[in-house]
Amino acid sequence: MRFALIAKDKPNALDVRLANRDAHVAYLKSSDAVEMAGPFLDADGNMCGSLIVLEFEDIAEAQAWAANDPYKKADLFQSVEITAWNKVIG
Repeated sequence: MRFALIAKDKPNALDVRLANRDAHVAYLKSSDAVEMAGPFLDADGNMCGSLIVLEFEDIAEAQAWAANDPYKKADLFQSVEITAWNKVIG
């Protein structure tokens, strides 16, 4: 089953994001569960959140994966939502 992880950064947290970006990208690349990932951008073009599409058997596995993300461990996010997701086009 696919899940969309939608995370919004805390205000003024770009420095935290940049400091942990290499570890986060390595975590994404090391996981067979990641189908797609990319940052949300603010009006100035700076990264301010994340969208990650994951493939897991159930939401508990997606939640466990998200808990180990270096961004989560660095306390970057103001909010994280994980919801079932269905690919229609692409």
